[in-house]
Amino acid sequence: MKYRVYGVLAVALGTFFAAQPLSAHHEILAKFDDKKVTTLKGTVTKLDWANPHVHIFINVTAGNNVANWAVELESPVDLGKAGWGRDSVKPGDALTVTGMSARNGSRQVWATSVVMASNNKKLFDMANAPKPPAATAGGPTPRWPDNQPRLGPAPGQTGYWAQPSATMLVQAGANVQSDNYGLLKNIGDVDKVAPFQKWARDLFELRQREFLKSDPMYQYCMPPGGPRQFQLPYGIQFAEDRDRKRIFVFVGSGNRNYRIIYTDGRAQKGQLRGDDDNPLYYGRAVGKWDGDTFVVDTKGFNEKFWFSNGGLPHSDQLHLIEKFTRTDMNTLKYEVTVDDPGAYTKMWSSSWNLKWVAGEELPVYYCQDNRP
Repeated sequence: MKYRVYGVLAVALGTFFAAQPLSAHHEILAKFDDKKVTTLKGTVTKLDWANPHVHIFINVTAGNNVANWAVELESPVDLGKAGWGRDSVKPGDALTVTGMSARNGSRQVWATSVVMASNNKKLFDMANAPKPPAATAGGPTPRWPDNQPRLGPAPGQTGYWAQPSATMLVQAGANVQSDNYGLLKNIGDVDKVAPFQKWARDLFELRQREFLKSDPMYQYCMPPGGPRQFQLPYGIQFAEDRDRKRIFVFVGSGNRNYRIIYTDGRAQKGQLRGDDDNPLYYGRAVGKWDGDTFVVDTKGFNEKFWFSNGGLPHSDQLHLIEKFTRTDMNTLKYEVTVDDPGAYTKMWSSSWNLKWVAGEELPVYYCQDNRP
């Protein structure tokens, strides 16, 4: 399978921003300093409603000088679900913006408040955005005619899995807190996360201390292989091709990639005249049903991606055993055992749940849109 990799975009704002890349959907603290809050008053020159983040460009006057600033917001998916759109602001609108300053000193802010100057109406307020409706009653697990659980929607329905109960891969029994990107709340918890080899532990701590700024999925749109695809905000969707004995897993985040899990009993190796001699982002996966649980064995990963939010390292020896159990209509239990003697001192495991988002297809999100 081939993957499109989009280069890091640059938004041209005169000569100043010509060489300033805007990263993909990222750990906010990697780019912005929450200890340096600034307030700007200016006039909108452009609204860039595009992935990975929406930007409002405003002219800010200071004395006799006018400078153009980039105000960064959430993705179009997040803002759209909260009720905002391309017409929420337009060129000529006067705004007051409060937000975190860019760490590199460039004219960029991450907005925590955007207020229309004419009427003091607060715009793009994610903290007070409308909440999604509560999940309906679970009901029984939908099944195929042969009584095998369905991983995807029932006939005539749509839906996908999202809202993971954990957004970082942590060994079972560890009490570790992180944000939605996998950034530890307490850097002192590094050693609790997994049974690291020393090199892997040191690399993980470095990535954490750098606020995950080197994340290859956000910097270069590398696919989110491994458990990470089940930790991301825009969910996953199963398409079960029972005739050809394979299951597609479509990933809503990253760059709308997909993986294939074969259920035809084939050997776990690459295909001739295909991927027979190269490791893959999603590895080579073979699966089978064990009662109501779908068990997937995956090997053959490359080392070009982060296999978890937060930057957990892995080697080319990574071997995963994943288990998927749809316990009822709205709940998917995900369990994973990590076997990687190149990066960890022993096998370890973790688990979390995903919720069913009924009546919707996967959000339309790309790591980076093609912009002119």
